[in-house]
Amino acid sequence: MRKIILQLAVSLDGFIEGPEGEYDWCLTDQDYGQSEFFQRIDAVFYGRKTYEMMLNMADQNDIWLPKLKEYIFSNTIDQVKAGAFLVKGNIEEQVVKIKKSRGKDIWLFGGSELTSSLINLGLVDEISLAVHPILLGAGKPLFHLIRERVNLKLLDTKSFSSGLVTLTYQVK
Repeated sequence: MRKIILQLAVSLDGFIEGPEGEYDWCLTDQDYGQSEFFQRIDAVFYGRKTYEMMLNMADQNDIWLPKLKEYIFSNTIDQVKAGAFLVKGNIEEQVVKIKKSRGKDIWLFGGSELTSSLINLGLVDEISLAVHPILLGAGKPLFHLIRERVNLKLLDTKSFSSGLVTLTYQVK
């Protein structure tokens, strides 16, 4: 069965965006293991807000993002771009079906509401955080809607000269 892997950047104080929605603090001066990660996946899950952000950055995404099967989770929009799939309604049933389908692992990229929903449903298999050496003090927290304790097993750590550290955990 395919795994769902939450993999994204987070500040040391747990924010995925600054107070104005900014992410200019994310380090992009080297690969940070992204090329290796992209070998593992062939699909991505986006919440509506992240999907809209990615649409606005479409030209930039072509530079660093491989071609992936895109699933957009939203109950407020009725259509998505050609080639993408809209997931509405009972997401648990649909995500289980996607996980059982043929393919590589699935990247859970955003946002915090979709992440919390999938973690609360027990559907996330792995969490890989690129912890950036910055304290934002405010912004959008990653795990603010988690309902219960989630036990994790450390799989890997990598540190980089920039001070960025990746932490990879298996969700138990």
